[in-house]
Amino acid sequence: MNFLSLLHKVFPKSFRKGNDDFGELRDRLGYFFKDSSLLKQALTHRSSLQEGETSNERLEFLGDSILGLLISFFLYKNFPDKSEGELTKLKATLVSEPSLNLVASSLGLGKYIFLSAEEEKSGGREKASIISDAFEAIIGAIFLDGGLNQAEKVVQGQIFSRFSDLTHESIFYNYKGELLEYLQATDLGLPRYEVMEEEGPDHQKIFTIAVIIKGKKMGVGKGTSKKDAEQSAAKEALERIKENSFHQKPKVGESNR
Repeated sequence: MNFLSLLHKVFPKSFRKGNDDFGELRDRLGYFFKDSSLLKQALTHRSSLQEGETSNERLEFLGDSILGLLISFFLYKNFPDKSEGELTKLKATLVSEPSLNLVASSLGLGKYIFLSAEEEKSGGREKASIISDAFEAIIGAIFLDGGLNQAEKVVQGQIFSRFSDLTHESIFYNYKGELLEYLQATDLGLPRYEVMEEEGPDHQKIFTIAVIIKGKKMGVGKGTSKKDAEQSAAKEALERIKENSFHQKPKVGESNR
């Protein structure tokens, strides 16, 4: 294998192009790194590690804490009439994987991440977990490079400016949490989630999951992850409960298999 072929195999397309694509990412972030190695580390997934390199996991840990602090302060300052519980739910929405995935995708972050060939083939550049983790790592890197004020400016531009959209998208609603609260309040016990079917290859699986309440199959959901399928199942169960169907006799095929 010649040097050019090796270069194309090891490095993401964006880094092979040079500074122009980095400049595009910096422009979208609204931040220019003094130490560019921090940005590179923030974009380094563990699957791509070479000898002597460090993945973005430690920066992700730091960025998660910085995001939590900044979002908590933003909510505290801007919503003086909301209770602790309401603030907690808003914070959970803003730091959730779907929310950060939306923000990271708008930055085109997937194309900049260092991944192994295997991870890239499995669709790693579009995986919500990978690109949302990379966004958290970038926030950690900005904090180390420029301090809390610079991190806050980026979070302002990428998250706070989209507050209304992020908190009103139904995709971020925690149906599992609402279902659990309802069941506990009505002494109906805990829901149980059961995987009914897994379809497709490992990198493109579709999960079908049922939620079982008091021995009855009350909702079925599909999704590309177990978490998404469980949320969908919980949503269906809530809809049935709100239609006062819980105490009705189950139809044929609804009982738990």
